[in-house]
Amino acid sequence: MISRLVFSSLGILAAFFAAGPSQAGPVMEQIARTGVLTAGTSKDAFPYAYKNKQGDLVGYSIDMMQRISQELALELGRPVRLELKALDTDERIPMLASSKVSLVCDASSFTWERDRKVDFSVSYGITGTQLLVPSDSSLSSPESLLGKRVGVLPRTTSEIAIRKHQPEAIVVLMEDRDSGYQALRSGEVDAFADDGVLLYSWLARQPKPALFKVAADAYSKEGIACMLPQDDSAFQRIVDIALIRYMQGFLDRQPKETAIFDQWFGPNSAAPLTVDLRELSIETMQLMVDLKEEAPATGKASQ
Repeated sequence: MISRLVFSSLGILAAFFAAGPSQAGPVMEQIARTGVLTAGTSKDAFPYAYKNKQGDLVGYSIDMMQRISQELALELGRPVRLELKALDTDERIPMLASSKVSLVCDASSFTWERDRKVDFSVSYGITGTQLLVPSDSSLSSPESLLGKRVGVLPRTTSEIAIRKHQPEAIVVLMEDRDSGYQALRSGEVDAFADDGVLLYSWLARQPKPALFKVAADAYSKEGIACMLPQDDSAFQRIVDIALIRYMQGFLDRQPKETAIFDQWFGPNSAAPLTVDLRELSIETMQLMVDLKEEAPATGKASQ
């Protein structure tokens, strides 16, 4: 477990230290003026961010954004409403860069290429690319993907991981996750590569889960984090302290924070984590909390 944590922590620490000190940007001023935090998220990244049967955007990352809006309200001394926009994966960074949203939290993870255009919060989860394949498939390792058709979402870490580990795989770009699952069902692709937690969650909700499986090999390990506009240290400080406060509460076994985690990942949830993934998630939270000053119990984050 320790060796896996060290391996996966490299990307997490990169995201943690990538953004240096900078001048405060306009996001806090805009929120102070309007009382609205406009944020982007996914519509199909269960259990992080997705549309439920009522058409509402819900999920673990949505709960994190609610915590961020509450922290903003404390800092600004006024109510702050969270306004959500459902985005495709390739819309996230352009929407941030054009200031159409001020925050994106879904199942995003740090890459150096993304870091050229956006900043990242502290990590509040752990993820990694795996393959969804038919139950009788032998595909798993990079070597097994030689000449095979692998569905991926465009401009995601899963696309990067597949191209890196098996350049001879035939990468097929999918419009969205539903398209990827359907392409696998129909035989259009031999495998669909995505966040392993998302794949396990999808499989658990299928009427015939025995038709598919998540292959054992992991192609990447990454920390999940929110994406923010570049060079806005005042806003990033509030985002980080909200996430640290949540993780601190969970590690201290506070009822509210524990209930949030267990709603999405607990043993009775629709996406229960394996023992190893739960331990790795907790170790990731502990790492993030240890690297930051303890969050104040109440009051403004800047005090």
